[in-house]
Amino acid sequence: MTAPARPRTSDELIRAEEPVLAHNYHPLPVVVARAEGSWVEDVEGNRYLDMLAGYSALNFGHRHPALIEAAHRQLDRLTLTSRAFHNDRLAGFAERLAALTGLDMVLPMNTGAEAVESAIKVARKWAYEVKGVPDGRATIVVAAENFHGRTTTIVGFSTDETARAGFGPFTPGFKVVPYNDPAALEAAVDDTTAAVLIEPIQGEAGVIVPDDGYLRGVRELTRRRGCLFVADEIQSGLGRTGRTLAVEHEDVVPDVLLLGKALGGGIVPVSAVVARREVLGVLRPGEHGSTFGGNPLAAAVGTAVVELLETGEFQRRAAELGVLLRDGLTELIGRGVTGFRARGLWAGVDVDPALGTGREISERLMREGVLVKDTHGATIRLAPPLTITAEELRSALGALEKVLAR
Repeated sequence: MTAPARPRTSDELIRAEEPVLAHNYHPLPVVVARAEGSWVEDVEGNRYLDMLAGYSALNFGHRHPALIEAAHRQLDRLTLTSRAFHNDRLAGFAERLAALTGLDMVLPMNTGAEAVESAIKVARKWAYEVKGVPDGRATIVVAAENFHGRTTTIVGFSTDETARAGFGPFTPGFKVVPYNDPAALEAAVDDTTAAVLIEPIQGEAGVIVPDDGYLRGVRELTRRRGCLFVADEIQSGLGRTGRTLAVEHEDVVPDVLLLGKALGGGIVPVSAVVARREVLGVLRPGEHGSTFGGNPLAAAVGTAVVELLETGEFQRRAAELGVLLRDGLTELIGRGVTGFRARGLWAGVDVDPALGTGREISERLMREGVLVKDTHGATIRLAPPLTITAEELRSALGALEKVLAR
């Protein structure tokens, strides 16, 4: 009788990936096998506090009971029809999501990059059919240091050479201006401009929060010049900043809103373009689509996510615990932290480069049982699940203080 295979260790699993997986990621050396709430567990049973939450895909923590229940219920009924047929979950999802965001229509997709690509197509078509831009001349204004995804079109207007190098030629039609610079934006917008596409808070760049009034200025400019304001809230949206949407901090409603990550509850990929009827109304059958976009399983989970946000509980938690996060980071200024930017439960923390790179600080925190992720240079990102407790958050800040003290 053959003995059962011995479970592989973390080191063995990491080595096993090397020859068979494309090397497009450089993960921290932890192999997660189980998770619940704000905690993950590796194959050896070591527990870690998750302070990244899947780049905001896990806003409601790992395996939130309401989301798992919604997925289980739907798995027992229907998972996929394609959009060749209607399904009984999609209308409710679209109704609830439109109401939550204060917009009219929903284009369901799967990944964040897919939502951005969809918005680019819609903005161009709107420019030709509604604004009257001559065919083939529509432009879209974007911000430097942006991160909107990794398709060839999107990396073509990135200013990150790591993302761009070796992937050209790139799609024309984009103008890049400095972020948080109203004058540069004003100068870039002209009669060919279909849209201004920006992140209300730049996540990958290090959680860059713009000056007060910047988003209101973008809204006023785009309205005055007759182009669309497209807000990429794939990371910043759905409770992360203490509001349902980051644009709400300035009482702004964009023409087009891009959502993803947390919309799938950490269970399935779900994204959406949500917009005014006049904008999404330019699409007609056959012009755009997705086999999996709006599938019944995604719609069921997405509806459950919207139901959680409708209570306001998670927005309040992010706002209240965000104060604790900001106060804790303020105490570390001059003690290893040179600066930080935060809004709600989201922070980019600049560490004194003399203490190590962002990657090195992340590895030291991992050894203390806390998982974070570096971004550029000596900056780390903190984005815990919105379900984290005050005690857990203090524990993470304590681990950071300990690591920096070394």
